[in-house]
Amino acid sequence: MNAPMDNTLLARPVAGRARHVPFMALLDAQCTSADDGVATVELALRPELCNNHGSGHGGVVMSLLDSAMAHAALSRIAYAREVVTIDMHIGFMRPVSGHLVATGRTTGGGKSVCFCEAEIVDGTGVVVAKAMGTFRYRAPADASA
Repeated sequence: MNAPMDNTLLARPVAGRARHVPFMALLDAQCTSADDGVATVELALRPELCNNHGSGHGGVVMSLLDSAMAHAALSRIAYAREVVTIDMHIGFMRPVSGHLVATGRTTGGGKSVCFCEAEIVDGTGVVVAKAMGTFRYRAPADASA
């Protein structure tokens, strides 16, 4: 039987550059840069993150693209608020493997929403997936929550 979930894991992540998203930590994905509306998130693909064909699972690819765009949107406002994804479109271009680098960029928006795009390249520099997303800004989490 599964152990009961620790409710502290359900708390909203604290805003700011030191924000912690438990799911991205589970994937061991790292935001390696985020500044002026451009962000990079990296992941070394492991066997447990693959599908039954031996390539990276589509959910992992989507999560990397989403995270890169979210960090790009947050860096546009110096991490003063939080974001939630309200729309995302993905194009899977080829199977993924090895070290993956997702780069997200803001393309527009205003005070309440931000439009972004992102792409993932594999270890050989080949683009393997692309995405476009819309993110809604929201008030930061209370650090004591």
